[in-house]
Amino acid sequence: MAAEPRPASPAPLIALRGVTKTYGSGPTAFQALKGVDLDVTPGDFVAVMGASGSGKSTTMNILGCLDVPSSGSFTFKGVRVEGLDRDQRALLRRRYLGFVFQGFNLLARTTALENVELPLLYRGDARKVRHDAAMAALDQVGLAPWWDHTPAELSGGQQQRVAIARAIVTSPAVLLADEPTGNLDSERSVEIMELLTQLNRDSGITILMVTHEPDMAAYANTIVMFKDGLVESIETGRRRQ
Repeated sequence: MAAEPRPASPAPLIALRGVTKTYGSGPTAFQALKGVDLDVTPGDFVAVMGASGSGKSTTMNILGCLDVPSSGSFTFKGVRVEGLDRDQRALLRRRYLGFVFQGFNLLARTTALENVELPLLYRGDARKVRHDAAMAALDQVGLAPWWDHTPAELSGGQQQRVAIARAIVTSPAVLLADEPTGNLDSERSVEIMELLTQLNRDSGITILMVTHEPDMAAYANTIVMFKDGLVESIETGRRRQ
């Protein structure tokens, strides 16, 4: 009896091939990336690790369409991103990417709701559409009752939840998180990682997270280790149960 064919692996959502990045020129040039190859499948949770200067932040900037490779290819949903102009990259960023930062980056004098509405305001959505979507995002991160609080009236963990709500309010395909627990204590860090895991599992958002903390990386399914501008190793199937 013939063996059943194996299901085909999903096409990569993100593919980097031979990506290099050089800053400066001549004798002072610095090669931050030296030929990075990386695939990210839809729905994965990837932790990106490595020492300072290893290339992980440069790679994340390229993946976030905040920078472009010096050479090599970056494909997102089948589109060669390095061939897009600045406006096209900005459109891709607004439509498909969400960002979470270590420092929260919330506007101090505006409410949680208004902070979450910002990406929709920039997109030109109507007021009611913005309000309803922002409230739904706050509810998704467990902060709907605090919608009218300013950042000063919220704890660090709550502020990061607002930042996550702002990142997911546009229903992005990919969430890029840069040290999302770096400013939090251990208890709040676990809360944020459990929230990210839930969003990844229940909403299917692909997550790429830079972290220096092995305990936080243990929540990811895939761990990518950078060293000296290259991917040193990739481990999969590591998600904490």
